[in-house]
Amino acid sequence: MRVSTDIKPEANGNTEYKTPVSSRIRERIRRSGQRFHANDNISAFIEQGEMAELLDEVQLKMKGVLESLVIDTESDHNTQDTARRVAKMYLNEVFKGRYVEQPPVTEFPNAEHLNELMIVGPITVRSACSHHFCPIIGRLWIGIMPNEHSNLIGLSKYARLAEWTMSRPQIQEEAVIQLANLLQDKMSPDGLAIVMEADHFCMHWRGVKDMDSKMINSVMRGSFLKNPDLRREFLALLPNKN
Repeated sequence: MRVSTDIKPEANGNTEYKTPVSSRIRERIRRSGQRFHANDNISAFIEQGEMAELLDEVQLKMKGVLESLVIDTESDHNTQDTARRVAKMYLNEVFKGRYVEQPPVTEFPNAEHLNELMIVGPITVRSACSHHFCPIIGRLWIGIMPNEHSNLIGLSKYARLAEWTMSRPQIQEEAVIQLANLLQDKMSPDGLAIVMEADHFCMHWRGVKDMDSKMINSVMRGSFLKNPDLRREFLALLPNKN
């Protein structure tokens, strides 16, 4: 597939230089006063048709990276289409949570006034370290203590929201806080708890190359933070993570 170079010939032979789509998106974000960190969702600033343009632009620049790595993408059959594959992987898969809107989540009232501990998990999550773009693969557990005014969501929606939040360049400590904020806003429970355990390939694959290390962290909100008995019950009910 031909890659756009943002140069458009005019009928009179002159050349028009089109602003790269990434620059147009970035300018919209800046005008709004919002940030565009690696773990932010920027879907509100992407107009119809621009994802295809962005894919072409990322492909072109990824081809430049491969050339700078002195990889012969012309005659090496294994890497001839690598730039396109990597661009699609970043935009449509591993970093998808940056570029698509939040998945639809149906909320319904707590008609039966449920007020007992609910635990969802383990939910498998996949992310990438924002420092080296190495994979982060793990599991998380979510504890909810609803009240009569809480909104409830379907079981599968926890996994969808977790995937949307995690499929961005992240650090684990910030990712669980983002997910906790999202669930807190949607459900308004009395208490919310998240525990995440993950393998970080920036440790396994490079650096110290320690294959056994994992990171476990938690966020406790509301009654889970104030009530040590509830916190102990939640942690005791988590299945063995070994």
